[in-house]
Parts: sequence; C-alpha cells; structure tokens
Amino acid sequence: MAAVTAVGTTPADAERSKLQRHFGRFDILFFLICTIVGVDTIASVASSGGEAFTWMLLLAVVFFVPQAMLFAELGTAFPQEGGPYMWTRLAFGHLAGAINNFMYWVTNPVWLGGTLAISAVAALQVFFNDGNPFPTVWVYVISLAFIWVAVLAAVLSFHIGKWITTAGAFARFLLLGLFTISVVVYGLEHGVHGLGAGDFVPTAGGFVALVGVLLFNYVGFELPNSAGEEMKDAAGDVPFAILRSAISSFLLYAVPILGILLVLPVSQVTNFGGLVDALKTVFTVYGGSVSHGTATLTGFGAVLGGLGAILFVICVLTSGVTWIMGSDRALAVSGYDGAAPRFLGVLNARLGTPVRVNIFSGIVSTLVLVLAQLITQGDAAKFFGAVLGVTISTTLISYLLIFPSLWRLRSKSPEVPRPYRMPWHRFLTIVLMVLLAFTVVQLVAPGAPFDWFGSDVRPAGWKASESWLYLATEFLPLVVFIGVGVLFWRLGKPTRIANAAAGGTPARSEREPALD
Repeated sequence: MAAVTAVGTTPADAERSKLQRHFGRFDILFFLICTIVGVDTIASVASSGGEAFTWMLLLAVVFFVPQAMLFAELGTAFPQEGGPYMWTRLAFGHLAGAINNFMYWVTNPVWLGGTLAISAVAALQVFFNDGNPFPTVWVYVISLAFIWVAVLAAVLSFHIGKWITTAGAFARFLLLGLFTISVVVYGLEHGVHGLGAGDFVPTAGGFVALVGVLLFNYVGFELPNSAGEEMKDAAGDVPFAILRSAISSFLLYAVPILGILLVLPVSQVTNFGGLVDALKTVFTVYGGSVSHGTATLTGFGAVLGGLGAILFVICVLTSGVTWIMGSDRALAVSGYDGAAPRFLGVLNARLGTPVRVNIFSGIVSTLVLVLAQLITQGDAAKFFGAVLGVTISTTLISYLLIFPSLWRLRSKSPEVPRPYRMPWHRFLTIVLMVLLAFTVVQLVAPGAPFDWFGSDVRPAGWKASESWLYLATEFLPLVVFIGVGVLFWRLGKPTRIANAAAGGTPARSEREPALD
C-alpha cells in the first residue's frame, strides 16, 4: 500500500498543493487557438477539392458548435485539474478513465514526433534548401531539436509557458493573414483556378475521406481544462475563450483552405506539402516566378518565404506544445488519482508542472521519429500519412467516453452548480456520438459496411487486396493502447487505496465501480 504524506493528506492533495494559478482569460483564448488551428492538416483538407469546403461548413454546424457548448458546461461545472480525464473518471470510474486517458495522451507524443516534426522539416526544405531533401542526419538534428524544444516549453511554469502559446496564436494570425493577402494579390495578377458550383457538391466518398481529418481539426476545446485548477476564473473565462476561439479557429481554417483551392490545381495539392507549396506560389508576387508548376522565389519574395517558413515552424511547434502541456497534465493527474503509476503523478514543486510526464512524452516522440524514419526509409510523405492516420483514429476514439460524460454527470451529480448549461444536451450529444462512431469506423475500416476498402474510399497507396493488412495497422495499435490503459489502472491501485484511506469514503460520484 502506498504511503500517505501526512495524516489526512492524500497523494492527490499533496500534488494539487503544488499547482500555481497563472491561467487567465486571454491566456486560455490564445491557448485554444493554438490547440485547434493546426496548419499541418490544412492541406489534407484542401486536397479533396471544393467539396472539402462544403463539408467543413456542414461539420462546423453539426459538430464544432455543439462540441464547444458541451465543453463550456463541463469546463465550468467541473474545473478540476485533469479536465477530460476527471470528467470521464467521475462519470464512469477509474478503469474507464485510465484506458481513455492513456489513448488521449499517447496520440500527442506520436503526433509531435511524427507529423509535426516532419512538417517543420518540409517547410525548411522548401524555403531554405530549394525544395531538396536534407541529408538524413540533418533531418534527425532538426526533428530532435523540434521535439525537445516543445518538451522544454511544456516543462516551464504556465507563468512563462503561456507566452509561448500566445506567440503561437499570433504566428497563426501573421502566417495565415499574410497568405490570405498574398492570395488576393496573386489572383489579381495571375488569375485563379476556377471552382464551379459542381466542385462544391458534397459526395459520400468525399465525406468518408474528409470526416476524420475535419473532426480531428475541430476537437480540442477541453484541453485548457487539463489545467483547470491553474485557471484564475474557470467559470467566467472558459465560456469566453471557447466562443471567441471557435469563431477565430473556423476563419483561420476556412480562409486559407479556400485560398489553396483558388491558387493550386487540386491535382497539385498533397496531404503533405499543400500549404507550404501554396505559400511559395503566392509569394512569387513579391519576387519570383512559376514555371511548369514549380515556384522560384527571388528578392523580397525569398525574404518573405523565409519568414513564412519560420512562422510555419512556430505554428506547428506551438500546436505540439499546447497538446503536450494539456495531455501531460491529464496523465499526471491520473497518476496521483490512482489511474496510472504513481511515479507519473508527480508535479515539480517549483514549476507546478508534470516534468516526469513531459520527459516521458519526449522519449516517446523520439522513438516514434526514429522508428518511423527507419520503417519508411526516409519517405517523408509516407511517414506523414502513416502517423497522421494512427493519430486521428486514436484521438477521436478517446472522445467516445469524454462526450457522454456530460449526460452521465447531469444525472449523477445534479447538485453541482453549472454556470453554463448546454441546450438540448441529449439530442446534441447523440448527434456528436453518432458522427464520432461513424468516423472511427471509417478510419479503421474505410467504406464499411457498404463498400469496405472500395476504390472511392481506399487510402492512397493501398491496394484492394490489402484491406486486412490496413485493418491490422489501424486496429492492433488500439488493442495495445487499451491493454496499456488496463495495466496503468492496475498499477494505480495502491494510490487509489491511499487516497481512500487518507481522504475517507469518497463521495458517491467518485466511488469506484465494482470492478475496482
């Protein structure tokens, strides 16, 4: 049995006493903009053509807005540190919380060492190496520096770290604002690629191809609540930040996606380099030219290209920083709450941050980087696609328990004050869950059950005969992640006992399920 630090003091109390309140209203707003607006996936959406814009609008109405309202209620009613982990645990118990939280956490170091690092390398190659690949050793140097700078930023106290995410938000304003202005100038000088009304007509195949990445782009409103007890005024600041970040994030996605579709033929937009390629193309209006579809920058165009590359790297870096900051806190909370090893549930007394989990995330990111580079033999586009697929599916699956927590806690803890209440919560939660469940099925088994692995829904680079292999690559990691979650729950038992012994019998909403 784990030892208790003092009579009547639980491991949870001991760690929570180290938390520092530095998270204000505008800090949360800029944190959310960094969290939701990921420039690495803008091209993945644009590569589907005009209908991508249509599906983005539709899903903003039926998914983005209801999700924002759901988390505005949970974030103000239950502002405990650990946010999504605590909501799931309070609603469904420690076992569900442990499994779900591990899946919520593990996607982020995978994403950091995978798509984000390689996106940063790609931008630097395009603007500082004429589009030529860096030698492998430099890919490792740049990627490792990227990963560990992100980890260092997460280690810092929110008193300092919040300025990094604020800088990331303004980098998005500058980069996407400069891109939008340049698209207008480019269109006036060279014309744009026409998009007819038929290009915007939504199709079933387009929905299957897009729904995963669009929902992935639209999640994240809950992340600041991972630092709920570091907020100055959760009840007032969370709804304020969610409303304004929702509007800002939608515009920061919609305008550049439309810009890419206007500047580049759909056939030239790739999941991997579309935004970077579009930036280089439109910057030729300041100096440079486009010949046979290849852009060359000179003079002031090259200067702006270098600035654009730096801003792009800052954007993808701060995306990783915010998600590592939030998900690492959630994992640390599960450690001192009894749903993960106690070793991980330790906060630094001086900084108030989960340094051990931060380092753990950096190690996992480094392993992902090295293994993926070896497996794909340096094929950056293949690397990007493989890691993005696993990241999206695992992330979205974790919301299958986070979303219904609101409904469960409405009935389980009706006495808890709710400064904001989600309207039509039953109907809208069902809509969110149906969309999410369908998306998860399509990510794991594209086209199922109607046209499994058909030509219209099959991921690029895969053959019809490889349907079972693809299913294995998506399904087996999920089985492993669930297994690790169960292991974490078992390893957390001594902490659960210590918390119960020191804190007395837990309230009904916090009691263990029978399985515990």
